[in-house]
Amino acid sequence: MNPTGRLFGADLHLTRTFKASAADVWASVTESERTARWFGPWRGDADPMIQVQLVAEEGAPWTDMRVEACEPPRRLALSSLDEYGAWHVELTVTETDGVTELLFVHHRIDPASAGEVGPGWEFYLDRLVASREGTPEPDFADYYPAMKPYYDGLG
Repeated sequence: MNPTGRLFGADLHLTRTFKASAADVWASVTESERTARWFGPWRGDADPMIQVQLVAEEGAPWTDMRVEACEPPRRLALSSLDEYGAWHVELTVTETDGVTELLFVHHRIDPASAGEVGPGWEFYLDRLVASREGTPEPDFADYYPAMKPYYDGLG
């Protein structure tokens, strides 16, 4: 596994590309039945709060998330506050000629935590790829601690 993230100021950017329509990729990141395959199901009315179950985390906890923006099928912005601090993430979907790029941005990241956070987002985004392609789920042990030095070096 090679890390793909880049730090632009305090924003961590990761991308994944799919041979699929923007609408199909959008469904993978917004429909609970499909998010359950790679990140976790969600519940609530999204006005403005939802709860998301983090199925790949120990104990599969539920966490509150605020929907900051939802502009189908292009942009989704979420925020959360947990024991690790505030999280501000944004997903942007762009289609060109039947190929869709998903840009995932973790805003306002503390550069000192990039070595912990970056490998986790790589893992989740690769779970998204695996769920869409029907390939085996990745193993987190292949991401952390192997990618930590790369992400520590970004700050």
